[in-house]
Amino acid sequence: MKSRRPIPITDEPFPLFPRLIATSFGAGFLPVAPGTWGAIVGIILWLPLYLWCPGMPAFIATAALTLFFTVAGTWASSVSEKYWGKDPVAACVDETVGQLISLLPLCGGPAAAPWWLILVSLALFRFFDIFKPLGIRSMERFQGGFGMMADDILAAVYAVAIEVVILLLI
Repeated sequence: MKSRRPIPITDEPFPLFPRLIATSFGAGFLPVAPGTWGAIVGIILWLPLYLWCPGMPAFIATAALTLFFTVAGTWASSVSEKYWGKDPVAACVDETVGQLISLLPLCGGPAAAPWWLILVSLALFRFFDIFKPLGIRSMERFQGGFGMMADDILAAVYAVAIEVVILLLI
C-alpha cells in the first residue's frame, strides 16, 4: 500500500499556513482515504450554513467559501509540490473545494434538500473524483495547483448535474 505520509523532497521545512490549507487543516495526514476526509472537511465547513442559513444567503456564503478555498488551495497545493513532489496525496484541499461545489445545489436547507442528499453529494463527488470519467482525468495535465484543483472542480460539476436532477425529481 502506498504511504499516505508525504515524503519531503527538500530539507526546508514546509511553512505552517500553506501546509494547513493544502492538507485541509491536517485531514490529508489521516492514514486512510485522505481525499474522502478532505471532502468531509468541506461538509463540516458547510453544515452550519445548511442548518441555520438556508436559501440565497447560504448559496452566496458557500460560493464565497468555495472561491476562497479555490484560490488559497491552488496556491497552497502549488507550494506543497515544492516540498512533497507532484500531486502529493496529503494535499487534499482540492477535495474540500470539490465537495463545497457539490453542496451548492443543497443550499436551500433541510426543508428544500433532505439531509440524505448530503451523503449522495459526497458519494457522487467521490465517485467522479476517484474514477475520473468523462474527461476529468485530462484536467490533471495542468501544472501545479491548477491541475490538482481542475479535476476535482470538473468532478464536482458532474456531481452537481446529477444532484439537480435528483432535486427536480423529489
